[in-house]
Amino acid sequence: MSGISKVSIEKIKYGNNRRPINDEKVEQLKKSIELNGLLNPITVDHNFNLIAGLHRLTALMLLGYKQIECNIVTYDSDENARLAEIDENLIRNELEPLERGRLVLEREKILVKLGMRAKAGDNQYTLKASENGGEIISPPPKTTQELAKQAGYSERSWQHDKQIARDIAPKIQKIIQKTPIADKKITLLSIARTGRKERILAEKALKAYEVAKNKGNYEEAEREAKIAAKLRAQQEELQLQAFHSAMAELEAKSGTKKEQQRVEQPKILNSLIFNQESPSLIGDKWTLGNRHLVYYGDTAQKDFIRLLPSNAALAIATFSDVWNHDYLVDEASVVAVLRSENNIYQFCSTTRMNFQYELLLGKIYVGIFSREAISKPQIPVNLDNVEGIIQYLINMFTTQNNYVIAPFMGNGEILMACEKMRRVCFIGDENLDSIRSGISRWGRWMDKQPEKIARSNYLYF
Repeated sequence: MSGISKVSIEKIKYGNNRRPINDEKVEQLKKSIELNGLLNPITVDHNFNLIAGLHRLTALMLLGYKQIECNIVTYDSDENARLAEIDENLIRNELEPLERGRLVLEREKILVKLGMRAKAGDNQYTLKASENGGEIISPPPKTTQELAKQAGYSERSWQHDKQIARDIAPKIQKIIQKTPIADKKITLLSIARTGRKERILAEKALKAYEVAKNKGNYEEAEREAKIAAKLRAQQEELQLQAFHSAMAELEAKSGTKKEQQRVEQPKILNSLIFNQESPSLIGDKWTLGNRHLVYYGDTAQKDFIRLLPSNAALAIATFSDVWNHDYLVDEASVVAVLRSENNIYQFCSTTRMNFQYELLLGKIYVGIFSREAISKPQIPVNLDNVEGIIQYLINMFTTQNNYVIAPFMGNGEILMACEKMRRVCFIGDENLDSIRSGISRWGRWMDKQPEKIARSNYLYF
Protein backbone atom coordinates (compact mmCIF):
# COMPACT_ATOMS: atom_id res chain seq x y z
CA MET A 1 0.00 0.00 0.00
CA SER A 2 1.24 3.51 -0.80
CA GLY A 3 -0.16 6.91 -1.73
CA ILE A 4 -3.16 8.64 -0.11
CA SER A 5 -5.58 6.44 1.86
CA LYS A 6 -8.08 6.74 4.69
CA VAL A 7 -6.88 4.86 7.77
CA SER A 8 -8.50 4.09 11.11
CA ILE A 9 -7.06 6.44 13.71
CA GLU A 10 -6.66 3.47 16.07
CA LYS A 11 -4.05 2.00 13.71
CA ILE A 12 -1.75 5.03 13.85
CA LYS A 13 1.29 4.43 16.07
CA TYR A 14 3.80 6.94 17.40
CA GLY A 15 6.64 6.73 19.91
CA ASN A 16 7.44 8.85 22.96
CA ASN A 17 10.48 10.41 21.29
CA ARG A 18 8.35 12.96 19.50
CA ARG A 19 8.29 16.62 20.47
CA PRO A 20 5.67 17.70 23.03
CA ILE A 21 2.17 18.69 21.92
CA ASN A 22 1.49 22.42 21.58
CA ASP A 23 -2.04 22.81 22.97
CA GLU A 24 -2.55 26.20 21.31
CA LYS A 25 -1.61 24.80 17.91
CA VAL A 26 -4.02 21.87 18.38
CA GLU A 27 -6.88 24.28 19.20
CA GLN A 28 -6.14 26.30 16.06
CA LEU A 29 -6.16 23.12 13.97
CA LYS A 30 -9.46 21.98 15.51
CA LYS A 31 -11.13 25.23 14.45
CA SER A 32 -9.62 25.00 10.96
CA ILE A 33 -10.70 21.37 10.51
CA GLU A 34 -14.25 22.15 11.70
CA LEU A 35 -14.48 24.89 9.04
CA ASN A 36 -12.50 23.44 6.14
CA GLY A 37 -11.82 19.77 6.87
CA LEU A 38 -8.29 18.29 6.92
CA LEU A 39 -6.41 20.14 4.17
CA ASN A 40 -3.10 18.24 4.48
CA PRO A 41 -2.96 14.47 5.14
CA ILE A 42 -0.64 13.15 7.82
CA THR A 43 2.31 10.98 6.75
CA VAL A 44 2.81 7.39 7.95
CA ASP A 45 4.98 4.47 6.87
CA HIS A 46 3.68 1.13 5.65
CA ASN A 47 3.34 -0.07 9.27
CA PHE A 48 1.25 3.03 10.12
CA ASN A 49 4.03 4.58 12.22
CA LEU A 50 3.47 8.33 12.29
CA ILE A 51 6.10 10.33 10.40
CA ALA A 52 4.51 13.79 10.32
CA GLY A 53 1.27 15.32 11.61
CA LEU A 54 0.94 14.62 15.35
CA HIS A 55 -0.89 17.91 15.95
CA ARG A 56 -3.30 17.21 13.10
CA LEU A 57 -3.88 13.67 14.40
CA THR A 58 -4.49 14.97 17.94
CA ALA A 59 -6.95 17.60 16.71
CA LEU A 60 -8.97 14.99 14.79
CA MET A 61 -9.01 12.63 17.78
CA LEU A 62 -10.34 15.42 20.01
CA LEU A 63 -13.01 16.16 17.40
CA GLY A 64 -14.14 12.53 17.53
CA TYR A 65 -12.96 11.43 14.07
CA LYS A 66 -12.55 7.67 13.58
CA GLN A 67 -10.56 7.80 10.32
CA ILE A 68 -7.86 10.09 8.98
CA GLU A 69 -6.46 10.72 5.53
CA CYS A 70 -2.84 9.50 5.35
CA ASN A 71 0.01 9.77 2.90
CA ILE A 72 1.52 6.28 3.16
CA VAL A 73 5.17 5.95 2.16
CA THR A 74 7.68 3.11 2.34
CA TYR A 75 11.18 3.66 3.71
CA ASP A 76 14.32 1.58 3.40
CA SER A 77 14.60 1.30 7.20
CA ASP A 78 13.34 2.60 10.52
CA GLU A 79 16.30 4.98 10.58
CA ASN A 80 15.25 6.48 7.24
CA ALA A 81 11.71 6.92 8.55
CA ARG A 82 13.01 8.69 11.65
CA LEU A 83 15.17 10.98 9.50
CA ALA A 84 12.13 12.01 7.49
CA GLU A 85 10.23 12.63 10.73
CA ILE A 86 13.06 14.77 12.12
CA ASP A 87 13.30 16.85 8.95
CA GLU A 88 9.54 17.39 8.97
CA ASN A 89 9.77 18.79 12.50
CA LEU A 90 12.84 20.91 11.75
CA ILE A 91 11.33 22.49 8.65
CA ARG A 92 7.69 22.88 9.63
CA ASN A 93 7.71 23.62 13.35
CA GLU A 94 8.82 26.50 15.52
CA LEU A 95 11.18 24.90 18.02
CA GLU A 96 13.12 26.20 20.99
CA PRO A 97 16.94 26.10 20.61
CA LEU A 98 17.37 23.12 22.95
CA GLU A 99 14.64 21.14 21.21
CA ARG A 100 15.98 21.96 17.76
CA GLY A 101 19.53 21.10 18.81
CA ARG A 102 18.47 17.66 20.04
CA LEU A 103 16.86 16.88 16.70
CA VAL A 104 19.89 18.03 14.71
CA LEU A 105 22.17 15.91 16.91
CA GLU A 106 19.94 12.87 16.53
CA ARG A 107 19.84 13.44 12.77
CA GLU A 108 23.61 13.41 12.52
CA LYS A 109 23.92 10.28 14.68
CA ILE A 110 21.52 8.41 12.38
CA LEU A 111 23.42 9.58 9.32
CA VAL A 112 26.68 8.33 10.84
CA LYS A 113 25.07 4.99 11.65
CA LEU A 114 23.84 4.65 8.06
CA GLY A 115 27.19 5.76 6.66
CA MET A 116 25.55 8.82 5.11
CA ARG A 117 26.90 11.67 7.16
CA ALA A 118 25.89 15.02 5.67
CA LYS A 119 28.22 15.68 2.75
CA ALA A 120 27.55 18.05 -0.12
CA GLY A 121 26.42 16.20 -3.24
CA ASP A 122 25.47 12.96 -1.45
CA ASN A 123 22.01 11.46 -1.06
CA GLN A 124 21.63 11.05 2.70
CA TYR A 125 18.65 8.74 2.45
CA THR A 126 15.97 7.88 -0.08
CA LEU A 127 12.46 6.58 -0.05
CA LYS A 128 11.60 3.67 -2.30
CA ALA A 129 8.36 2.78 -3.95
CA SER A 130 6.43 -0.19 -2.62
CA GLU A 131 6.29 -3.43 -4.57
CA ASN A 132 2.93 -2.32 -5.92
CA GLY A 133 4.58 0.55 -7.73
CA GLY A 134 3.88 3.49 -5.45
CA GLU A 135 5.21 6.95 -6.15
CA ILE A 136 8.91 7.57 -5.39
CA ILE A 137 9.25 10.42 -2.92
CA SER A 138 12.02 12.96 -3.46
CA PRO A 139 14.71 12.78 -0.76
CA PRO A 140 14.82 15.55 1.85
CA PRO A 141 17.63 18.15 1.77
CA LYS A 142 21.12 16.71 1.34
CA THR A 143 23.14 18.78 3.76
CA THR A 144 22.56 20.35 7.16
CA GLN A 145 23.22 23.75 5.57
CA GLU A 146 20.52 23.17 2.95
CA LEU A 147 18.04 21.91 5.54
CA ALA A 148 18.76 24.86 7.85
CA LYS A 149 18.18 27.26 4.97
CA GLN A 150 14.84 25.63 4.14
CA ALA A 151 13.81 25.97 7.78
CA GLY A 152 14.75 29.66 7.78
CA TYR A 153 17.93 29.40 9.89
CA SER A 154 21.61 29.87 9.21
CA GLU A 155 23.98 26.92 9.56
CA ARG A 156 25.78 28.87 12.33
CA SER A 157 22.51 29.16 14.22
CA TRP A 158 22.03 25.41 14.06
CA GLN A 159 25.60 24.82 15.15
CA HIS A 160 24.82 26.87 18.25
CA ASP A 161 21.67 24.81 18.82
CA LYS A 162 23.74 21.62 18.60
CA GLN A 163 26.22 23.01 21.10
CA ILE A 164 23.39 23.79 23.52
CA ALA A 165 21.92 20.28 23.22
CA ARG A 166 25.30 18.53 23.31
CA ASP A 167 27.05 20.45 26.09
CA ILE A 168 24.28 21.13 28.62
CA ALA A 169 24.05 18.12 30.94
CA PRO A 170 20.81 16.12 30.46
CA LYS A 171 19.79 16.74 34.08
CA ILE A 172 20.11 20.51 33.57
CA GLN A 173 18.24 20.32 30.26
CA LYS A 174 15.22 18.87 32.07
CA ILE A 175 15.35 21.69 34.61
CA ILE A 176 15.52 24.33 31.85
CA GLN A 177 12.47 23.02 29.98
CA LYS A 178 9.35 25.17 30.38
CA THR A 179 11.27 27.96 32.12
CA PRO A 180 11.46 31.55 30.76
CA ILE A 181 15.04 30.99 29.52
CA ALA A 182 14.19 27.93 27.40
CA ASP A 183 13.94 30.12 24.29
CA LYS A 184 16.83 32.49 25.10
CA LYS A 185 19.70 31.23 22.98
CA ILE A 186 22.41 33.55 24.30
CA THR A 187 21.65 32.49 27.88
CA LEU A 188 21.56 28.81 26.90
CA LEU A 189 24.90 29.12 25.11
CA SER A 190 26.39 30.66 28.24
CA ILE A 191 25.14 27.71 30.32
CA ALA A 192 26.42 25.24 27.69
CA ARG A 193 29.90 26.78 27.86
CA THR A 194 29.92 26.62 31.65
CA GLY A 195 31.86 23.63 32.98
CA ARG A 196 33.59 23.14 29.61
CA LYS A 197 36.83 22.02 31.25
CA GLU A 198 35.00 19.44 33.37
CA ARG A 199 33.03 18.17 30.37
CA ILE A 200 36.15 17.71 28.21
CA LEU A 201 38.02 15.93 31.00
CA ALA A 202 34.98 13.70 31.62
CA GLU A 203 34.88 12.73 27.94
CA LYS A 204 38.61 11.97 28.05
CA ALA A 205 38.09 9.78 31.12
CA LEU A 206 35.26 7.90 29.38
CA LYS A 207 37.50 7.15 26.41
CA ALA A 208 40.19 5.89 28.80
CA TYR A 209 37.51 3.75 30.45
CA GLU A 210 36.58 2.15 27.13
CA VAL A 211 40.24 1.47 26.27
CA ALA A 212 40.91 -0.08 29.68
CA LYS A 213 37.74 -2.19 29.51
CA ASN A 214 38.60 -3.49 26.04
CA LYS A 215 42.04 -4.49 27.29
CA GLY A 216 40.52 -6.32 30.23
CA ASN A 217 42.03 -3.92 32.76
CA TYR A 218 38.89 -3.65 34.90
CA GLU A 219 40.56 -1.96 37.83
CA GLU A 220 41.78 0.88 35.61
CA ALA A 221 38.38 1.01 33.89
CA GLU A 222 36.61 1.40 37.22
CA ARG A 223 38.99 4.19 38.24
CA GLU A 224 38.40 6.10 34.99
CA ALA A 225 34.62 5.61 35.32
CA LYS A 226 34.69 7.17 38.80
CA ILE A 227 36.75 10.10 37.53
CA ALA A 228 34.28 10.65 34.67
CA ALA A 229 31.29 10.51 37.05
CA LYS A 230 32.89 13.01 39.42
CA LEU A 231 33.69 15.43 36.59
CA ARG A 232 30.16 15.12 35.19
CA ALA A 233 28.75 15.92 38.61
CA GLN A 234 30.99 18.99 38.81
CA GLN A 235 29.83 20.10 35.35
CA GLU A 236 26.19 19.66 36.41
CA GLU A 237 26.73 21.70 39.56
CA LEU A 238 28.39 24.54 37.66
CA GLN A 239 25.66 24.57 35.01
CA LEU A 240 22.95 24.47 37.68
CA GLN A 241 24.52 27.54 39.28
CA ALA A 242 24.64 29.25 35.88
CA PHE A 243 20.95 28.42 35.39
CA HIS A 244 20.00 29.83 38.81
CA SER A 245 22.05 32.94 38.06
CA ALA A 246 20.27 33.46 34.74
CA MET A 247 16.85 32.94 36.32
CA ALA A 248 17.66 35.33 39.15
CA GLU A 249 18.74 38.02 36.70
CA LEU A 250 15.55 37.53 34.69
CA GLU A 251 13.35 37.60 37.80
CA ALA A 252 15.12 40.71 39.04
CA LYS A 253 14.26 42.53 35.81
CA SER A 254 10.66 41.33 35.70
CA GLY A 255 10.22 42.02 39.41
CA THR A 256 11.29 45.62 38.96
CA LYS A 257 8.78 46.05 36.13
CA LYS A 258 5.94 44.55 38.19
CA GLU A 259 6.79 46.76 41.13
CA GLN A 260 6.66 49.84 38.90
CA GLN A 261 3.30 48.72 37.51
CA ARG A 262 1.89 48.23 40.99
CA VAL A 263 3.00 51.68 42.10
CA GLU A 264 1.42 53.25 39.03
CA GLN A 265 -1.98 51.70 39.77
CA PRO A 266 -4.46 54.20 41.21
CA LYS A 267 -5.70 51.85 43.95
CA ILE A 268 -3.33 52.17 46.93
CA LEU A 269 -3.86 50.50 50.26
CA ASN A 270 -3.78 52.82 53.26
CA SER A 271 -0.10 52.82 54.24
CA LEU A 272 -0.84 53.85 57.84
CA ILE A 273 -0.85 50.27 59.08
CA PHE A 274 0.68 51.48 62.32
CA ASN A 275 -0.73 54.65 63.83
CA GLN A 276 -1.00 56.42 67.16
CA GLU A 277 -4.17 54.51 68.04
CA SER A 278 -2.33 51.17 67.77
CA PRO A 279 1.18 51.68 69.19
CA SER A 280 3.80 49.00 68.73
CA LEU A 281 6.03 47.63 71.48
CA ILE A 282 9.35 45.81 71.43
CA GLY A 283 8.64 42.12 70.90
CA ASP A 284 5.53 42.61 68.76
CA LYS A 285 5.09 40.15 65.91
CA TRP A 286 2.94 40.04 62.77
CA THR A 287 2.16 37.42 60.17
CA LEU A 288 1.78 38.51 56.55
CA GLY A 289 -0.62 36.46 54.50
CA ASN A 290 -0.23 33.58 56.97
CA ARG A 291 3.18 33.11 55.39
CA HIS A 292 5.84 35.54 56.60
CA LEU A 293 6.77 36.51 60.17
CA VAL A 294 7.82 40.07 61.07
CA TYR A 295 9.43 40.83 64.46
CA TYR A 296 9.93 44.24 66.05
CA GLY A 297 13.01 44.26 68.27
CA ASP A 298 16.70 43.35 68.47
CA THR A 299 17.22 40.40 66.14
CA ALA A 300 20.43 39.42 67.92
CA GLN A 301 18.47 38.45 71.04
CA LYS A 302 16.86 35.13 71.98
CA ASP A 303 13.31 36.45 71.58
CA PHE A 304 13.87 36.60 67.81
CA ILE A 305 16.17 33.58 67.52
CA ARG A 306 13.66 31.23 69.16
CA LEU A 307 11.10 32.17 66.51
CA LEU A 308 13.33 30.98 63.67
CA PRO A 309 12.85 27.70 61.79
CA SER A 310 15.41 24.97 62.36
CA ASN A 311 15.99 24.32 58.67
CA ALA A 312 16.32 27.69 56.95
CA ALA A 313 18.01 27.52 53.56
CA LEU A 314 19.36 31.07 53.55
CA ALA A 315 19.94 34.10 55.73
CA ILE A 316 20.51 37.49 54.09
CA ALA A 317 21.84 40.46 56.03
CA THR A 318 21.70 43.83 54.30
CA PHE A 319 23.69 46.91 55.31
CA SER A 320 23.85 47.65 59.03
CA ASP A 321 26.23 49.45 61.36
CA VAL A 322 25.65 46.87 64.12
CA TRP A 323 26.52 43.17 63.85
CA ASN A 324 25.85 40.62 66.58
CA HIS A 325 24.48 37.97 64.28
CA ASP A 326 27.16 35.30 63.89
CA TYR A 327 24.51 32.87 65.16
CA LEU A 328 22.96 32.93 61.67
CA VAL A 329 25.47 30.39 60.39
CA ASP A 330 23.94 27.90 62.85
CA GLU A 331 20.37 28.71 61.76
CA ALA A 332 20.71 28.69 57.97
CA SER A 333 22.61 26.55 55.46
CA VAL A 334 24.02 29.66 53.76
CA VAL A 335 24.50 33.18 55.08
CA ALA A 336 24.93 36.08 52.65
CA VAL A 337 26.09 39.44 54.03
CA LEU A 338 25.98 42.60 51.89
CA ARG A 339 28.70 45.14 52.56
CA SER A 340 30.44 48.10 50.95
CA GLU A 341 33.97 47.86 49.58
CA ASN A 342 35.54 49.50 52.65
CA ASN A 343 33.67 47.28 55.07
CA ILE A 344 33.70 43.76 53.64
CA TYR A 345 37.32 42.85 54.43
CA GLN A 346 37.11 43.94 58.05
CA PHE A 347 33.80 42.13 58.43
CA CYS A 348 35.10 38.82 57.05
CA SER A 349 38.16 38.96 59.29
CA THR A 350 36.21 39.55 62.50
CA THR A 351 33.19 37.26 62.14
CA ARG A 352 33.33 33.70 63.49
CA MET A 353 31.17 32.44 60.62
CA ASN A 354 32.91 30.08 58.19
CA PHE A 355 33.88 32.18 55.16
CA GLN A 356 33.40 30.48 51.78
CA TYR A 357 33.92 33.16 49.13
CA GLU A 358 33.14 36.72 48.12
CA LEU A 359 30.96 37.96 45.26
CA LEU A 360 31.22 41.39 43.68
CA LEU A 361 27.75 42.17 42.33
CA GLY A 362 27.73 45.58 40.75
CA LYS A 363 29.33 47.79 43.38
CA ILE A 364 28.21 45.67 46.31
CA TYR A 365 30.35 43.04 47.99
CA VAL A 366 28.61 39.91 49.25
CA GLY A 367 30.32 37.60 51.71
CA ILE A 368 29.08 34.00 51.57
CA PHE A 369 29.37 31.94 54.75
CA SER A 370 28.43 28.34 55.46
CA ARG A 371 29.32 25.42 57.68
CA GLU A 372 29.70 23.31 54.52
CA ALA A 373 31.89 23.93 51.47
CA ILE A 374 30.02 25.68 48.63
CA SER A 375 31.23 26.03 45.04
CA LYS A 376 31.53 29.59 43.83
CA PRO A 377 28.95 30.41 41.13
CA GLN A 378 29.46 32.39 37.97
CA ILE A 379 29.08 36.11 38.51
CA PRO A 380 25.93 37.42 36.78
CA VAL A 381 26.00 40.62 34.78
CA ASN A 382 23.79 43.70 35.07
CA LEU A 383 23.02 43.28 38.76
CA ASP A 384 23.51 46.82 39.97
CA ASN A 385 20.80 47.20 42.62
CA VAL A 386 20.09 45.66 46.02
CA GLU A 387 16.75 44.13 45.00
CA GLY A 388 18.27 42.37 42.00
CA ILE A 389 21.12 41.04 44.13
CA ILE A 390 18.74 39.71 46.78
CA GLN A 391 16.61 37.95 44.16
CA TYR A 392 19.79 36.45 42.68
CA LEU A 393 20.87 35.13 46.10
CA ILE A 394 17.42 33.69 46.85
CA ASN A 395 17.27 31.99 43.48
CA MET A 396 20.81 30.66 43.84
CA PHE A 397 20.53 29.12 47.30
CA THR A 398 16.83 28.30 47.79
CA THR A 399 13.83 26.70 46.14
CA GLN A 400 10.12 27.47 46.48
CA ASN A 401 8.75 27.39 50.04
CA ASN A 402 12.23 27.37 51.61
CA TYR A 403 12.74 29.51 54.71
CA VAL A 404 14.75 32.73 54.44
CA ILE A 405 15.95 34.66 57.51
CA ALA A 406 16.55 38.42 57.46
CA PRO A 407 17.84 40.17 60.64
CA PHE A 408 17.35 43.64 59.11
CA MET A 409 14.29 45.01 57.31
CA GLY A 410 16.11 47.64 55.25
CA ASN A 411 13.64 48.87 52.63
CA GLY A 412 11.75 45.59 52.61
CA GLU A 413 13.74 44.16 49.70
CA ILE A 414 14.13 40.69 51.22
CA LEU A 415 10.51 40.49 52.33
CA MET A 416 9.25 41.50 48.88
CA ALA A 417 11.62 39.13 47.07
CA CYS A 418 10.42 36.23 49.24
CA GLU A 419 6.79 37.12 48.50
CA LYS A 420 7.34 37.33 44.75
CA MET A 421 9.47 34.17 44.62
CA ARG A 422 7.26 32.13 46.98
CA ARG A 423 9.72 31.75 49.84
CA VAL A 424 8.85 32.08 53.53
CA CYS A 425 10.50 35.05 55.23
CA PHE A 426 11.39 35.45 58.91
CA ILE A 427 12.40 39.08 59.21
CA GLY A 428 12.91 41.60 61.98
CA ASP A 429 14.38 44.96 62.90
CA GLU A 430 14.66 47.16 66.00
CA ASN A 431 13.88 50.25 63.92
CA LEU A 432 10.10 50.70 64.03
CA ASP A 433 10.10 52.99 61.00
CA SER A 434 11.75 50.23 58.95
CA ILE A 435 9.18 47.71 60.20
CA ARG A 436 6.32 50.05 59.26
CA SER A 437 7.81 50.78 55.85
CA GLY A 438 8.44 47.11 55.02
CA ILE A 439 4.99 45.88 56.05
CA SER A 440 3.31 48.81 54.28
CA ARG A 441 5.16 47.97 51.10
CA TRP A 442 4.06 44.33 51.35
CA GLY A 443 0.47 45.49 52.03
CA ARG A 444 0.37 47.69 48.93
CA TRP A 445 1.72 44.86 46.79
CA MET A 446 -0.64 42.19 48.13
CA ASP A 447 -3.60 44.47 48.89
CA LYS A 448 -3.80 42.84 52.32
CA GLN A 449 -3.38 43.77 55.97
CA PRO A 450 -0.96 42.11 58.41
CA GLU A 451 -2.23 40.13 61.38
CA LYS A 452 -0.77 40.90 64.79
CA ILE A 453 0.15 37.90 66.93
CA ALA A 454 -1.06 38.05 70.50
CA ARG A 455 1.75 38.16 73.04
CA SER A 456 0.48 34.98 74.66
CA ASN A 457 1.05 33.07 71.43
CA TYR A 458 4.47 31.84 70.36
CA LEU A 459 5.61 30.44 67.05
CA TYR A 460 8.07 27.58 67.10
CA PHE A 461 9.41 25.79 64.04
